[in-house]
Amino acid sequence: MSADPTFASFARRLGHSFKDEGLLQQSLTHASASTNKDHDNQRLEFLGDRILGLVIAQALFEADETAREGQLAPRFNALVRKEACAEVAEQINLGEALKLGRSEMRSGGRRKIALLGDAMEAVIAAVYLDAGFSAAQAVILRLWGERVYTAESRAIDPKSSLQEWAQARALPTPDYTDISRTGPDHQPVFTVEVAIQNGHAARGQAASKKAAQVQAASALLAQLKDSK
Repeated sequence: MSADPTFASFARRLGHSFKDEGLLQQSLTHASASTNKDHDNQRLEFLGDRILGLVIAQALFEADETAREGQLAPRFNALVRKEACAEVAEQINLGEALKLGRSEMRSGGRRKIALLGDAMEAVIAAVYLDAGFSAAQAVILRLWGERVYTAESRAIDPKSSLQEWAQARALPTPDYTDISRTGPDHQPVFTVEVAIQNGHAARGQAASKKAAQVQAASALLAQLKDSK
């Protein structure tokens, strides 16, 4: 196990004993905490996203032998999108183990959906590189668990859910506003705000405008739920 007790504790929650402890540390290191791009978790995130996609696609394919592509696709999207990854990350308290720069720590980075989701994907890649596909598959299936079988109920897009919420209360369609675009051309970060006429609003950040809109809608839905 890792000499760092925080990493060691997280590895136990994850359910994988790392042979290469450096992979675990890298997967939990945000770019804001690293002066060397080779030591943060961005490359691992890229790989982990693809591994997660394959495992979830196979799991859905095997779970429902009669489902057609049009039924499987929205279930797949519901299970691999950033919000789902962040939900799993919160389940194993990944945020506690994240290495963040001072600015991200001050802005609540340990609770940000984008950071948690990215780190979860990076951790999956770390398991894969440490012990192979079967080990990564086992971790994913155990952590995602019943979500695979309840994916149909999660398959409604947050933007559609928010629009339905507004319509049910005779409110206008939610308004999405582009706030900013930062980062280099090869790795942009878009910030989008969604607002509804009752005064509630929320922002989302992602690598595309569409994904940022989904993040914003998801955040606003959570806000509306908490305000009940």
